[in-house]
Amino acid sequence: MTTTTPAIAAPAAGQPLAPTTIERRDLRPDDVLIDIAFAGICHSDIHQARDEWGGSTFPMVPGHEIAGVVAAVGSGVTKYQVGDRVGVGCMVDSCGECEYCIAGTEQFCVKGNVQTYNGVGFDGEVTYGGYSRQVVVKDAFVCRIPEGIGLDVAAPLLCAGITTYSPLRQWGAGPGKKVAVVGFGGLGHMAVKLAAAMGAEVTVLSQSLKKQEDGLTLGAKDYFATSDESTFDVLRGRFDLVLNTVSAKLPVDAYLSLLRVGGAMVNVGAPGEPLEYNVFSLLGGNKILAGSMIGGIAETQEMLDFCAEHGVGAEIETITADQVNTAYERVENSDVRYRFVIDASTIGA
Repeated sequence: MTTTTPAIAAPAAGQPLAPTTIERRDLRPDDVLIDIAFAGICHSDIHQARDEWGGSTFPMVPGHEIAGVVAAVGSGVTKYQVGDRVGVGCMVDSCGECEYCIAGTEQFCVKGNVQTYNGVGFDGEVTYGGYSRQVVVKDAFVCRIPEGIGLDVAAPLLCAGITTYSPLRQWGAGPGKKVAVVGFGGLGHMAVKLAAAMGAEVTVLSQSLKKQEDGLTLGAKDYFATSDESTFDVLRGRFDLVLNTVSAKLPVDAYLSLLRVGGAMVNVGAPGEPLEYNVFSLLGGNKILAGSMIGGIAETQEMLDFCAEHGVGAEIETITADQVNTAYERVENSDVRYRFVIDASTIGA
């Protein structure tokens, strides 16, 4: 029989989130039932709950940064057992047959990966996310959270962690490399921690110096204010990689000038308006302008294992269910250091 579980939902676009109950499907042979312990609040949750990107379906239960414990498994599941510490990220299914799924990059599934919330499964059912007490997920889209990482600080790794880990790995962050992280928020602070753990020399580029102490504490060697025009002269030609984590329109040419010959500027932020640049900013130094999404499931597991090995977790502020709407407002005002995490035990309590 289906499982009824308490949840927090956006009833309509822009309306305050409110308590509700939802049904989770019966366990299929390859399903895992998870008791959610913590759910991170990602800025994309806010965009979708307010239908700022269009295409949102309501009522919506957001949340794709999920950490918890296995409560039950389907008859065919061998990888997990009751009591295992697990996590779920931005997607919960894909076709499993196309070239990208076979290559372990399910995020690029030709048929479209099934989003953890505000998506539609191959069974035609709308998906509901992690702002709830329980979730049912196909075992192939569940990751193991290693011992040594608290479930609370692990939850944001399932989005913010993999979103920054994947481009850092792809573009060779490591010893001898100089990496600039643009923005020092939910994504940016994870990028700094991960790049430093990989052995890269990290510089933060933020609008102001108000978070400088935090940046240096979390692993950055330098911290510069982009509001100071001299910053771009001082740092010209310094970096192998510029990782842009902000969702705002930037002077792309100015940031490209910071790259060494052959360097790359990779965007993981999603601004609401197009970015503009002069092609000569690329031609002059064989530079690369790229984008990166989340990683596949195998890479997400690799990231979690790396974080456990290096003692990396998100910097969080834990909140109760009744504080979610206030947290949304604070995220909009950049008033969080650096990720809100909902204590799921307070949902429906």
